[in-house]
Parts: sequence; structure tokens; C-alpha cells
Amino acid sequence: MPLSVLLPPHLTVRAPTRDDLPAISALIQASDLDIYGRADYTMQELEHDWSRPEFDPATDAWLVLSPDVGFVGYAFTSTSNHFRIFGMGVVHPDYEGMGIASTLLGLMEERAREHIPLAPPEARVALQPSIAGGHEPSESLMTDHGFHKVRRFSRMQIVMDAPPPAPIWPEGITMRTMVPGQDEHAIWEALEEAFSDHWGHTYESFEHWLARHNTPDSLPPDLVFLAMAGETVAGVALCIYLENFGWVDTLGVRREWRKHGLGLALLHHAFGAFYRRGTREVGLGVDAQSLTGATRLYERAGMRPLVHYDVYEKELRPGVELSVQSLDDD
Repeated sequence: MPLSVLLPPHLTVRAPTRDDLPAISALIQASDLDIYGRADYTMQELEHDWSRPEFDPATDAWLVLSPDVGFVGYAFTSTSNHFRIFGMGVVHPDYEGMGIASTLLGLMEERAREHIPLAPPEARVALQPSIAGGHEPSESLMTDHGFHKVRRFSRMQIVMDAPPPAPIWPEGITMRTMVPGQDEHAIWEALEEAFSDHWGHTYESFEHWLARHNTPDSLPPDLVFLAMAGETVAGVALCIYLENFGWVDTLGVRREWRKHGLGLALLHHAFGAFYRRGTREVGLGVDAQSLTGATRLYERAGMRPLVHYDVYEKELRPGVELSVQSLDDD
């Protein structure tokens, strides 16, 4: 039975195109304002999700349309490995309770199941949609369709009314910015090691990582800060702008240089760089149950959580879990 039969007859489903991005962004912001009281997911983040090399809107995204309002629902899935499939969906607040969310979740699951034969034969395959943390209608939707909560992530923020503390670098560490055409592979290598302790991490090839950073605003050389131990990249703070606020897109410290204050020094350096540019608001995303205590680090730096996202999961095929689940995982 087509999933569209769950919808009232005046609503239709189609694949989106790039021309639809402004209207999709407006729909997401309407949902954010209803749930969080603030716009959270920016147009820039939407464009970044659409720029992922594995993403094809013809097969990986869906729009629900109303003839009188326009876009009232949107969802997409994304995966780089076929065994861990991410998803996200929103419904216009005036159109909740009309079967849109169930329809979109069903489409996401249908698409995720198409990845099963493409995954490594031994791999456990799971669909992992994210929802607004604590949003009861979304929580009920997930549990009613056989999903269970596996993780919480937070978006944290600092608003600086004075210059941040100067970074205190561990002995033997110097800081410099990225040199394009020279440092990309070393940055990838350092982050791949650093994030081997991150829940849900799976190996990402250099080619795929570079393809995700294929625009100047996603890898700005003067905002990519490298903590150097001689010729080795010991830690990285990859920063960008999301609209008018600063964003620490990735912060990672290799195992050998942890517990010496390097993460905090990188964070203070990033805050200072934004402050000197006149940017007072800086944010980042973090695993609220971080295996390495990242949340505590950010709180010590003066950051506070703004919103939470919960990741839910449905196992589509049992097998070997290939993503990092604990610090004991290699």
C-alpha cells in the first residue's frame, strides 16, 4: 500500500529540487520556532547537507505539499556507508496530526532498507532519525513505529560580553592556521584519530572528507586552527560562520595530547579569533553523553546548552556493530 494513502487527499508527496531550498528552510524554521522558540537549523546547514557526495534528492528526500499553504512536510536520509543511515524530518506546526510525520518516517525507512544489500555482509544495519529533544509528539511517533532512543546531542552556545581568556598552550605546542593544498591530509588524519573515540564514529576516507569540505566557507583557512607538536597536528579546531554567528564545526585532540588542556586552549583560541572579528555569539554541537567528556570541557569554557536533539534507532538487519560504541572500540 503506498504510504501516501496515510495523507488527506489534498496533500501530495514529491521529491524536492535545489530550487525548493529556500522554502524548505522556511518550513524548518517555522518548526524550530514552534518547538524551540528560536530558529536553529540554518539555510547554510541545509545546503551543506545537500552537498554531501552521497546525497541525491531524487531518492533521499521528500516534500509534502498543500495546495493552499505550500510545503508542510520535509524529510531526508543520508549515509556514507549503507549500514548507519541518518534521517531528519519536520512538519509545519499547523499540519501536525494529519499523518504527515508517519508518512515521512515510512518513506525514510523504505529508503533505508534499500541500503541493506549494499552494506558490508556482516554489518548491522540501522536507521537513526533525529528529533527535537523532549518533543512528546515526535517521541510518540518514534516509539509507535518501533524506534528507541539511543543518544542525545546538544547545541551549545557562548555569548561573550568581554574578551575570552587567552589560551594556555601545553608545553611543546604551537598554533598556526591551515595552509590550503598542504594541510588537508594531516587535518583529516588527526580528526580521524581524534573521533575514533566518538560514539557512532565510522571510518571516513580522505576523499570523502575532502568532498564534504568542497566549498571555501566549509574549510576557511584562516579559521582552521592547528595545534602543532613539531610537524604533527596534535589538535584541530575547524571553525566556520553560520549566518552571523561563529560555529566550531569540529574540535578534536589526538589521544596522545589529551588531558593537558589542549582542547580548552583550542576553544579559547577560537573564541578569541571570533571576538576579534566582532562576533560575540559562538556555538557548536556535542554528544551530550560524550565518551571523552567533551560536554564538561565546553561547560568549563562558559558554554551552555541551547537545544537538544535525540537520536532514535530501528535495527533493519542484525549483525556486527561497525560504529564506535565505547572507548574500548578500536
